[in-house]
Amino acid sequence: MSQIETKIIDGKAFAAGLVESIRADVAGLRASRGIQPGLAVVLVGEDAASQVYVRNKAKQTVLAGMHSLEFKLPAETPEPELIALVKQLNADPKVHGILVQLPLPGHIDSSKVLDTINPDKDVDGFHIINAGRLAVGLPGLVPCTPLGCVMLLTEALGDLSGLNAVVVGRSNIVGKPVAQLLLAQNCTVTIAHSRSRNLAEICRGADILVAAVGRPEMIKGHWIKPGATVIDVGINRVPAAAGKTKLVGDVAFDEAQGIAGRITPVPGGVGPMTIACLLRNTLTAAKRIEGAG
Repeated sequence: MSQIETKIIDGKAFAAGLVESIRADVAGLRASRGIQPGLAVVLVGEDAASQVYVRNKAKQTVLAGMHSLEFKLPAETPEPELIALVKQLNADPKVHGILVQLPLPGHIDSSKVLDTINPDKDVDGFHIINAGRLAVGLPGLVPCTPLGCVMLLTEALGDLSGLNAVVVGRSNIVGKPVAQLLLAQNCTVTIAHSRSRNLAEICRGADILVAAVGRPEMIKGHWIKPGATVIDVGINRVPAAAGKTKLVGDVAFDEAQGIAGRITPVPGGVGPMTIACLLRNTLTAAKRIEGAG
């Protein structure tokens, strides 16, 4: 079998263009209506990865011309105190988007906290009402990473109608919502997972393969249909040479070269799209809340 020239899907470049268009839209909203979209991010505890992520979110929010609020709470914060803060942000007219960074400490019920967020301000798209709206095809706020995946796919492929899409992973954060979005694009969608029988065979039937299972390089090169488009959502830190570590995806990237038609790298693929889509959701929420959309 002759090798295919695998094209790299540059999520970083696409995200930069998206953020630039959001910045222009925000500037227009402020000039015409005096509205500045506001995003509040709540971090509970000292998780190092979450701290880096929250810091990056705040920086990008300001660069987009939005109002950024950060709330850093100690790990031992009682659940009622966190819920009271969310209710306070629900009532704040300057806040159009609320994001509670996950994971939360074990003594806090994440679902209870997330369901306290006003669905109109739920820019992560995790509230049960937004999940339900997505499931039945009504407009709502959509989880950022799945939204970014589908934007990259439509940019790379154009019309997705009729394509066979396999999503490996069934989480409420990525797997299920990305499947719903692909259904809305008229794909034929299969949701597979670590316990699926004949997983490699299922993957080989995919024109679009979305890997969101959270296992380093689980998807092997020979699992990929020649010419397929691969979206790798995984971000896994693994040991590297000289006692260092490196980031890898859920797909064995080197093995996929010459087989996949297109593939997202890790890092630099889906990751940058997540924050760009968070800003997009915040702008969308501001327009809806202020009646400017």
